[in-house]
Amino acid sequence: MPLALFALAISAFGIGTTEFIINGLLPELAADFGVTIPVAGLLVSGYALGVAVGGPPLTMLGGRLSRKTMLLALMVLFIAGNLLSALAPSYGVLMAGRILAAFAHGAYFGVGSVVAADLVAPQKRASAIALMFTGLTLANVLGVPLGTWIGQVFGWQATFWAVVAIGLVGLIGVVALVPRQPRPTGGVLRELATFRKGGVWLALLMTVFGFAPVFAVITFIAPMMTGVGGFSSATVPVVMALFGVGLVVGNLVGGRLADRAVMPAIYGSVGLLTVLAAVLAVVAGNQIAFVVVITLFGVAGFATVPPLQTRVLDAASGAPTLASAANIGAFNVGNAIGSFAAGLTIDAGLGYAAPAWTAALLGVVGLAMAGLASLQVRRDAGTPNLDPRPARAAS
Repeated sequence: MPLALFALAISAFGIGTTEFIINGLLPELAADFGVTIPVAGLLVSGYALGVAVGGPPLTMLGGRLSRKTMLLALMVLFIAGNLLSALAPSYGVLMAGRILAAFAHGAYFGVGSVVAADLVAPQKRASAIALMFTGLTLANVLGVPLGTWIGQVFGWQATFWAVVAIGLVGLIGVVALVPRQPRPTGGVLRELATFRKGGVWLALLMTVFGFAPVFAVITFIAPMMTGVGGFSSATVPVVMALFGVGLVVGNLVGGRLADRAVMPAIYGSVGLLTVLAAVLAVVAGNQIAFVVVITLFGVAGFATVPPLQTRVLDAASGAPTLASAANIGAFNVGNAIGSFAAGLTIDAGLGYAAPAWTAALLGVVGLAMAGLASLQVRRDAGTPNLDPRPARAAS
């Protein structure tokens, strides 16, 4: 794999850390700004909304730039957002800094996926995308625990200063290692025209419902563990770390599988995620079984990411940048739907194991979207082959 992919992964590590770090700093932020924990939690929702809403328009605005220039501009925006967060004198300014960084997040992963895929041979595209997303998964294993410790010991501002430093390293890496690429041809109109394709919309819907089960479970994993499984609160971070390791493994495995055949990789990963969600609901009261299943759930969860991102690139062939950014937004829409739907089941009095059943139902919807997408692929190609990627050129 080219060294440029590692530069993309470093930036992804910083972006992933700033996305998830708020979860570990909510008590400090709430106390410092004099707000409640739920109000402080809106910093998470605001970030997700910024990713979903800001990414595609920002990608369109940068449509006249080369992709390397676009990546550099987005890293500068990301650094500026975290710098504003580190200096924030009020809750409102911190929210503004979070949203600014979120805008960079959505567009960066969209453009970065296209760049990563173009850096390697066609048969290695999904693995290249997976390597870039490894930075995001490692953020859960390393960045978030370390950032939480820094914030608790030195103050939450220090965490954002650390993220600024990571962003600068990523920026330098992109400057030094990512090769200059030509500007996208066709401009904004061509990128927008790709959304006339039914396959693009089905790919986005697959992402929404194929990934929604992950956040349906993980949002409420702490009360599920303590309220159903009888775990102590001190064990929650340990189990979350195992879940994070599962994410890293699943991301790399998903890339390898998607390089072989995209649609079968989607069926396999989303199908396994659905089954594991149902199993988790059944074994939630057994601590050993819970730990094993939640780790495997992490593997299946991020095994969906490379094939889902690759599928949207295939569906939007010829003008993939905007569709790729929209797919990053689709992941975040899935996050919101999963956590919201799971929360409704708890509010309805169905218990803390109910989010796992919710995840299983969402996974079934994701599989249905995959079935429709397969029909679309067959229609477009005029062949029953489920793998929509173009045939490998003879050497």
